[in-house]
Amino acid sequence: MNPHSQGEEKGPGPTVGHQEFPNLPERQRRCCGQGTWMALLGLVTIMLWAGLLTLLLFWHWDAVKNLKQLEETAAQNVSRVSKDLERQRGDQMAQKSQAAQVSQHMEKIQAEQKRMKAQDSELSRNLDGLRSDLSNLKSQSLNERSAALHSLEKLQEEVVKLWVELQMSNGSTCNTCPEKWVNFQRKCYYFGEGPKKWIQARFTCSKLQGRLVSIHSQEEQDFLAKRANRKGTWIGLRDLDMEGEFIWMDENPLNYTNWRLGEPNNGGQGEDCVMMQGSGQWNDAFCHSLLDGWVCDRLATC
Repeated sequence: MNPHSQGEEKGPGPTVGHQEFPNLPERQRRCCGQGTWMALLGLVTIMLWAGLLTLLLFWHWDAVKNLKQLEETAAQNVSRVSKDLERQRGDQMAQKSQAAQVSQHMEKIQAEQKRMKAQDSELSRNLDGLRSDLSNLKSQSLNERSAALHSLEKLQEEVVKLWVELQMSNGSTCNTCPEKWVNFQRKCYYFGEGPKKWIQARFTCSKLQGRLVSIHSQEEQDFLAKRANRKGTWIGLRDLDMEGEFIWMDENPLNYTNWRLGEPNNGGQGEDCVMMQGSGQWNDAFCHSLLDGWVCDRLATC
């Protein structure tokens, strides 16, 4: 069945415009329908604008309220910040005042430190001067004591020599020596053995109430050469004070020598002590060298 034929049989249905304005012409009914729609559209538009305006009013009222709250908060913050600034300014003023006082104290302390440093420097100079004077006094005292002891020893030795001469002139025999000492021409000799440096041998002879041997004749040299250690023996000759100026321990002149050919040569710089070799000849050597032999001498008693 054709749908168009069915519509034709039933006939056109009634429209709203036709129902509202059944007696109006077709053009007028169309205009009235459009006017109604326009009115409805206007009414809807007015309602929308009214709602929008209401929303805007509410937003504006809320914004104004928030703005007032912000203004109050800002005012409170400004007041608080102002108070904090005033407090900080007061603290800064107090700190500046304290800093000025501290600066003054520091200046006083620095001035006091400078004064104390000056005093300390002066005291140090005075102390150094006192130490130097004390050292000089000690050195002078030691030198004077050493000179006095040396003079006393020389005097005692001279007294002993005179006493020996006197005893011998009276017919006495002066050839008595301590145990382990050997007599020769009114002197006693101790032939020591054992490795020693020159200074060690010297002190050992002093402890034995003698001194490192001083040789003044060929006879004495021959006597010592027969009994001295064949590996080398320290004797009491040295040039410790001045190079080339050899001095005996008894301080008598160097009136006899028995140097080996080419000696003394101060070989290696510092050979300031004299040794007797196995052949009996003399050689200058280093004082810190260790020799197995050393000879002490002293006057024989009557």
